[in-house]
Amino acid sequence: MKTNNIYTFSKRSTLALLIASLISAAGFLWPFFIDASRASRHQNNQWFYWIAVPLALAILIIEISNERLDAKSVALLGVLSAMIATLRPIGAGAVGIEPMWFLLIVSARVFGPSFGFILGITSIFVSAFLTGGFGPWLAYQMFAAGWIGLIAGALPQKIGAIRIRGRKEIGVLMVYGIFASLLFGLLMDLQFWPWALGFRTQLSFLPGASLAENLHRFIVFHFASSMAWDIPRAVFTSILVVLTAPSILSALRRTKRRAAFLTPIEFVDGESLSTVRARLRREV
Repeated sequence: MKTNNIYTFSKRSTLALLIASLISAAGFLWPFFIDASRASRHQNNQWFYWIAVPLALAILIIEISNERLDAKSVALLGVLSAMIATLRPIGAGAVGIEPMWFLLIVSARVFGPSFGFILGITSIFVSAFLTGGFGPWLAYQMFAAGWIGLIAGALPQKIGAIRIRGRKEIGVLMVYGIFASLLFGLLMDLQFWPWALGFRTQLSFLPGASLAENLHRFIVFHFASSMAWDIPRAVFTSILVVLTAPSILSALRRTKRRAAFLTPIEFVDGESLSTVRARLRREV
């Protein structure tokens, strides 16, 4: 479905997204709900989700791509994915220096939630080739980036009769950049925490413990690590949004307008090139 040249999900794609997201959410949250009687087999639970999450992700990508992307969209998706993937290794994530998020957020803002979701997952996948970051964590990173792109694309274009543009839009994107940076750190800690510390520390995942006990351990672990990673990432991303978003938004919107994505190409006898261009602008 297309509304004002903004990519959105069809009903079938929405259902696929919901199912895949529920599977992925279970993959992130399983340590809090593992049965004490199955605690000794918690590694098998991890492997189940490490397999289930990529499969759900693959099904979702196929479903959305087959229905919603034309050739021009795929070309733009490839270019933006390559740019974001190239930005990711800069700083290697050290102390939260990850300049990829501002471009993902701004691009998703222009092209909508469906495009933003696919851009997030493809960008992380491509970046894995550059950083050698292949492992069971990759699917979780892809889903987290996809959700960030999805929410960025779904941010309201206007409130009531007031369009969110100019400084208001930059402010919204800056606040969202902070939220997205903290969200990504939280999700990565969720998938990392159960197996990262072993079982002998006061912050380790404790198989068979109560929800309150493991939740307390995770919160302490997360905030201890976020001070060095998530907060700097949030500050860095918000600064990049403020400095670059006006020019990038303008360039991407101009690209969207001129390329007329998802507008079928038609050849009409006797219709001049200038007439065709004028008609495409009106359709956008």
